[in-house]
Amino acid sequence: MNSHSVDMKNEQKNAPMNLLVIGANGGIGRQVVELALNDGHNVTAVVRNPGNLKLSHPYLEIVKGDIMQPETFKEYLKGQDAVISAIGVRGGIFADKPTTLYSDGNANLLQAMKEAGAIRAFFISASAVEISPELPWYVRLAAKYIIQKLLKHMYADLLRMEQIAKQSNADWTIIRPPRLVDKPVTGQYRYAANKFLKNALSISKADVAHFIINHVHDEAINHATVEIAY
Repeated sequence: MNSHSVDMKNEQKNAPMNLLVIGANGGIGRQVVELALNDGHNVTAVVRNPGNLKLSHPYLEIVKGDIMQPETFKEYLKGQDAVISAIGVRGGIFADKPTTLYSDGNANLLQAMKEAGAIRAFFISASAVEISPELPWYVRLAAKYIIQKLLKHMYADLLRMEQIAKQSNADWTIIRPPRLVDKPVTGQYRYAANKFLKNALSISKADVAHFIINHVHDEAINHATVEIAY
């Protein structure tokens, strides 16, 4: 599939959807919640500590839940147009520790979705789990010898998560963003499904969220791994 460019100005407003976001207080999760509410969608935000998500909106329901304990949110999966897993480990690049949050957590989520009859799911991975041949040589070297080593535990679990999603019966989309930046939504970015995107170097968390919200019903990215970047 060829890469695509997206321009927010040319988009139609989508009909209201029901979206459930797990990890709604994280960088991408929070952006999904805010942008979806701004677009008139109904959002169920699942967070371990609801007090940390200081948002109030008539279309927002905040649920205290934990992806490692799917019974805490399973009842809310029914009737959702899409489930967005935006969970993440704490720590960052110099605090990488062995984890099963992504693999076990999303396996729990997929089983709960199956039981609830929820089909559409988005998972956030990372572009550097696999070295893209479409990156400049110096970025490939940094990814292989620095980033992959500093985040080896997280990336190993992300790859396990990807395999679990691919073997599931869900309509899954795995998103592999490159370096995430804190910038406002632009709606202008490139993406490629099931292939590497040339020079995928950075993307804002807000634009990852924008992509998800605007591609819930896009069958071209069903069962696809998507790279996205400016």
